[in-house]
Amino acid sequence: MKRLTKKHILFTFMALLLLLLAACGGDDSNNESSDAAGNEEGTEEENPETTLTFLIDNQTVTDGIDAVAAEIEEKYNIKTKFEMRPGGTEGDNIVKTRLATGEMTDLMWYNSGSLFKALNPQEYFLDLSGEAYMDRLTDEFKEAVSVGDAVYGIPGEASSAGGWLYNKKVYEELGLEVPKTWDELMANNEAIKEAGKVPVVASYKDTWTSQLVLLADYYNVYSNNPDFANQFTNNEAKFADTPIALRGFEKLHELQEAGYYNDEESATGYNDALEMLANGEAAHYPMLTFALAAIADTYPDAIEDIGFFGQPGDDPEDHGMTQWLPGSIYVNKDSENVEAAKQWMEYFISDEGLETYMSVMKANGPYVVEGVELPDDAYPAVKDMTAYLEEGKVGPALEFLTPLKGPNLEQITVETGLGLITPEEAAEKYDRDVERQAKQLDLEGW
Repeated sequence: MKRLTKKHILFTFMALLLLLLAACGGDDSNNESSDAAGNEEGTEEENPETTLTFLIDNQTVTDGIDAVAAEIEEKYNIKTKFEMRPGGTEGDNIVKTRLATGEMTDLMWYNSGSLFKALNPQEYFLDLSGEAYMDRLTDEFKEAVSVGDAVYGIPGEASSAGGWLYNKKVYEELGLEVPKTWDELMANNEAIKEAGKVPVVASYKDTWTSQLVLLADYYNVYSNNPDFANQFTNNEAKFADTPIALRGFEKLHELQEAGYYNDEESATGYNDALEMLANGEAAHYPMLTFALAAIADTYPDAIEDIGFFGQPGDDPEDHGMTQWLPGSIYVNKDSENVEAAKQWMEYFISDEGLETYMSVMKANGPYVVEGVELPDDAYPAVKDMTAYLEEGKVGPALEFLTPLKGPNLEQITVETGLGLITPEEAAEKYDRDVERQAKQLDLEGW
């Protein structure tokens, strides 16, 4: 065996020392990697990916909501998965069924006012009254999404008006002026009919659209009797025994009797009506101004040709419009993602969220957020609303002044519009429908 010299021993010692230092350096590197991985894991834990489900009707244009949702995903790692439902009674039944069975999405889009309050919000939705952003919303809006002291919703869009969308090119071609009385409107319809065009689109395939002639007439009721809503709620006034309220059913019937509707009303849907109005096949469509977004999206070249006027009454000096508060967004209080949903809502209503929303969606009417004004590039039909607002010729729709709105109204207005029942029969049927609902809600006086 060869004997080790001091030189060999020193060399061996140095080699071992270098190996030891290398090993320690490797451990430090591994530790740094472990720490980095741990920090990344901690960040993910602080901001984990969450997916919120959102139920919305298939006739709401979602471009603005989509844009804000994309920002929320980027900023907070909260994705939004939309689920679509029909509008009208079919959609209402889906909403009620999903609430009753515990299958509601995290977020829900729905009406404000009486239809929302009939859902028993206390049982199903999260009270947002303590959120700081509530101070930004108008009192009128908050009242429409409140029960007692609890506030349940935020506006999902601007407010809108119910009245008559009309094709300005048809009016110009026939030399017509915007009517200020019902008789003037009927005279315009006669001229349009003689010119071979459809005076008024009836889109009864989507039954909810049949209500607009009746509902848009409420400014005339409100102007004549501002206390009607309270009397109606307290069982002190009914449609059948209040001539100014009955008038809405009569107007719906008169359009049918005069032959001013399109053929095949029951086979014509909402989207068909928008096309007929946009291309000038029809001159008028009684509708909410939320339809403007759909026209701009589908028929962008026609949106400048679409105007708006409120449903006329009998006094040309009192021609006003009926205003609808916006559809609203609500949080399912039994959601497993309540905190993420609250964060979603807070961003949606923030200045940054609203700026994004407004960059891709023009308003259908005035906003219900304090300090947010209509932009200069608003739709022409929305600008038509300005005169009514400036003159104070505006009244809220009945459904925002009372918890009562009979669930079968759209079937009753279809029957009236098709001439199957008289206006008097329609009013009596609706009063009975409302009575059943009032008793279900256990309202005093019923």
